[in-house]
Amino acid sequence: MDNSIWVANYTGQLDFILMGLFSQSKYPILLCAVIFVIFLMALSGNIMLILLIYSDAHLHTPMYFFISQLSLMDMIYISVIVPKMLMDQVMGVNKISAPECGMQMFLYLTVGGSEYFLLAAMAYDRYVAICHPLHYSTLMSHKVWLLLVSGCWFLGSVDGFMLTPITMTFPFCRSREIHHFFCEVPAVMKLSCSDTSLYETLMYLCCVLMLLIPVTVISSSYSFILLTIHRMNSAEGRKKAFMTCSSHMTVVILFYGTSTYSYMFPSSYHTSEKDMAVSIFYTILTPVLNPLIYSLRNKDVTGALKNLLNAESAFQRTMK
Repeated sequence: MDNSIWVANYTGQLDFILMGLFSQSKYPILLCAVIFVIFLMALSGNIMLILLIYSDAHLHTPMYFFISQLSLMDMIYISVIVPKMLMDQVMGVNKISAPECGMQMFLYLTVGGSEYFLLAAMAYDRYVAICHPLHYSTLMSHKVWLLLVSGCWFLGSVDGFMLTPITMTFPFCRSREIHHFFCEVPAVMKLSCSDTSLYETLMYLCCVLMLLIPVTVISSSYSFILLTIHRMNSAEGRKKAFMTCSSHMTVVILFYGTSTYSYMFPSSYHTSEKDMAVSIFYTILTPVLNPLIYSLRNKDVTGALKNLLNAESAFQRTMK
């Protein structure tokens, strides 16, 4: 092999090739169209939810502020991955440069890590609202929710800044084909020709902490919430509390379940097909499901939407 080619290949200056979803599908055009529709639904749903929360004064509470941040994270998450994947399919190109791969990896790690902690902050908010309603305004003041959200973004960025540089500085002297539809860390690590066992162990421990801390907060919060709901005398109060918490738990199970498989299961459990199938849930489906879960099952959000539509129709009548 020519020395210059070997050096370029070994030091990671050549492009990676994303094998993607479409190479596995018998109907790539149909799959592309479906993912495009899901992408538009995710963007429109999350944008609508954010606009409703910020335009309706009744939704200016910690819970809805956290939901707006979740929608923002979901929008970034799906926008980092899906447009590139769709454009590659349309243009017939499946290459991604090392800097682009590193940027994609950093953004999805940052947003994903932030979402882990945000879901924990949302569980704590529900715990305070249901178990300590008289002290809610003190324990969840405007300053507290801003600090909690800032902390979530900071901890997520730590994950991105820590894992991305280490992953992208490994020598890649094997095939440049990433058997995935985006630059996910485990898929990229398979291309390295050096011993990555120590790094994989450290990444596993990091992921355990990233999951264990939020899961502990969530499980503790909901244990106390369930006890409080059980003691409630009001059937209406129990129903409202249960509906609010069940929406959040649905999101938690979807996001944490798929992430646990991707980053904590041994490599013997993984195949390229399984990894891509699981990744679809937390990168493509979860961003479109979250606004549906928090809007269709939430009377405050549906009420705000009706008020907005009524105000718009009234404005149109006055203009005629």
